Amino acid sequence: MLSENLWLFFDTSLKMGFGAAVAIGCFWLGRQWKERFGEQQNATVNRRISLLEQISADVGHVNHSFAKYSSLVIESTRFGKRWPAVRKHELERVNAELVNEFEKLSDAEARLLMLGEKTMEKTLRLYAARIALFRKQVYIGREDITEQEIADLKQSIMQLREQFYDILSRRYDKLLAA
Repeated sequence: MLSENLWLFFDTSLKMGFGAAVAIGCFWLGRQWKERFGEQQNATVNRRISLLEQISADVGHVNHSFAKYSSLVIESTRFGKRWPAVRKHELERVNAELVNEFEKLSDAEARLLMLGEKTMEKTLRLYAARIALFRKQVYIGREDITEQEIADLKQSIMQLREQFYDILSRRYDKLLAA
C-alpha cells in the first residue's frame, strides 16, 4: 500500500512538473513571437510615420514656393508696367522653383496612393490643381483681375492645404498611438 501511494505521489508530481514545463515553454515561445512580431509591426509603423513626415515636408516646400510666387505675382499686378525688371527675373526664378517643387508633390501623391491614403491623395491633388489654376489666372501683365479676386483664389488654395493637413494630422496621430 505504501508503494502504491508513493507511486501515485510520484505520478502526480511528474504530471504537475510536465504541465509546468509546458506552460513555461508556451509562455517563453509566446513572448519570443510577440517580441519578433512587435518589432516588425513597430518597424512598419515607423516607416509609415517617416513617409508621412516626408510628404508633409514636401507639401511645406511647395507651399513656401507658392507663397513666394503669389506675393511676387500680386505685386506685379499691383504695379503693372512700372514693375521693375529685377523683380520680373526674381518671379521667373521663383516660378522655376515652384515647378521643381511640383515634381516632389507628384511623388508625394504617389506615396500616398502606395500607402492606401486615397482621401489624402485626392485632397493633395486638388491642392496642386488649384495652384496650377492660380498660375493660369494670375500672371504678369494681367490688369483685369482685382486683388480681391486674387485673395479669393489664394484662400481656396489655403483651405485645401488645411484640409490636407487635417487628414494628415489625424492619420499621424493614429500611427503614434499604435
